[in-house]
Formats: sequence, structure tokens, C-alpha cells
Amino acid sequence: MKIAIQGERGSFSHEAALQFFPAGVEIVSCPLSAEVFECLAERKVDAAVLPIENSLAGPVVEHYDLLLAHDAAIEREGLLRIRHNLIGVPRATIEGLRRVISHPVALAQCRKHLHALKGVEIMPFYDTAGSVKHVLEQHDQTVAGIASIQAAREYGGDVLAADIEDNEENYTRFHVVRRSADCGAVWRVDKLANKMSLAFALENRPGSLVRALEKLAMVGADLTKIESRPVPGRPWEYIFYADFRYVDAAVAEKALVALVAHCSMVKELGRYRAA
Repeated sequence: MKIAIQGERGSFSHEAALQFFPAGVEIVSCPLSAEVFECLAERKVDAAVLPIENSLAGPVVEHYDLLLAHDAAIEREGLLRIRHNLIGVPRATIEGLRRVISHPVALAQCRKHLHALKGVEIMPFYDTAGSVKHVLEQHDQTVAGIASIQAAREYGGDVLAADIEDNEENYTRFHVVRRSADCGAVWRVDKLANKMSLAFALENRPGSLVRALEKLAMVGADLTKIESRPVPGRPWEYIFYADFRYVDAAVAEKALVALVAHCSMVKELGRYRAA
């Protein structure tokens, strides 16, 4: 199977993809998330693995928008414990470091450890795995990157310090995304599916969101997340993204019917087993 990810090989998305598909996959790295969806649409890959939310940094809002804009759907969900590692070239030492680079989110999540590195310059980089790739290409023992253990394996780096994140409760929720036609059959046969993701737009009337959510509660849908995103070109109008749990497929169908009666647009983004 070919699995698309956004970012460099060795990223947390790469690690999550191997967790979903532990054997016999080819990872296709894409610089931009939009290219991931293009690869799916053009059948260059079988599926994609994308982060949708981090327990500390919050949602990856671009991926909500791309799911709505493309003929793609969520097939599976998984959680990855985010473990940040300080990675340098072979024979590098912490004492010899003069600079640490990584994605700004990773730097922010390792603030305590980085503060203890006296005299070391901290610089943002475009990607966690990309920072390690750059360090190994430069062969500079005074520079290290922060990334997953997968990045050290991918590029041959040495882990100078492991698990340097400030908060151990650091998880990212990932989705396996496929073309909608490929997901439809899976939804209907997976008897253990108990979660649905939806996108919907409300009619511009007072209390419309409250009424829509009340209808979901009345049919037995357990709302677990709701996110709003602005509609491009239409100031102060919003698309809502919601996840909810359900006990059986009948509840999911009733929830869809209930929302359609109160919304100007409803799109089902996937049914799957909750992680």
C-alpha cells in the first residue's frame, strides 16, 4: 500500500502511519496537506494519514477544511503519544551544542528542557523531521533537531536526550483518510463503528445552533467535539465540524436526519471506531 503523509519522512505522521499499517507500506511524503488530498484524488496513493488534533496545541484546522472540500472521508482514528527527542549527528554531545532547531510547536512543548541548555540558540524550522534531516545533511555536531524517534532511525541520527516534552499527556489524534467511494463499503460492514464526524452549515436564524445540537441529543448522539471555521468570502458565516459517539448505526442515521432539518448543508465525513 502507498500511504501519503504531510511533511518529511520520519515525522510523527510517518510514525502514526506505521502504527496504523505496521507491515508492507510505502510512505509518500508531500510538502503540503493539499497535495496529500490531490494524491488521493488522482489515485497515486491508497490512503492518507493526517493529524487532526493535538491534546496540547489544539486542532489542525486546515485538515478540517480539506476534508470538506474534497471527495474524501475518514476510515479510521488513532492516538499517538508524542515523544520529543533531541537528535544530533553521531558523536555529538549535549555539552557541544550551540543551536537547536525544530518546528515551533515542538519547541514550545519542550520549553523547560530547552531553557536548561544554557548558551544554546533556539531556532524555529519548518518541520520536526525536517530539522533532523537538515542536521544530518550538514554534519554539524553543534546543531541538533527535535523530532520523533522515527526521524533518528530514518536519517541515522543519535538521540542525545529522549522524551524531553514538558507534558507527558501529549497526544495527537490521527485519521486514516481514503476516497469516499472506498470508505462507503467499510462503514456499512464495520459493526464496531461508534463515532461519526460531520460538517454542517446552519440557517441564519437565532438559536439555530442550539436547536441543531438539541436534536442530536434527543436521538442519543453523544457530542464529543465541535469546531467552527469561517466560510471563505462570506464574512461572519461559519461551517461547524462535529464528532459524536453513538451506540448503533440507527442513532447515526437519526442524527443525520435531525441535522438536515435544521441545516443548509450537511456532509458526513466518516464513521469509524473511536480511538
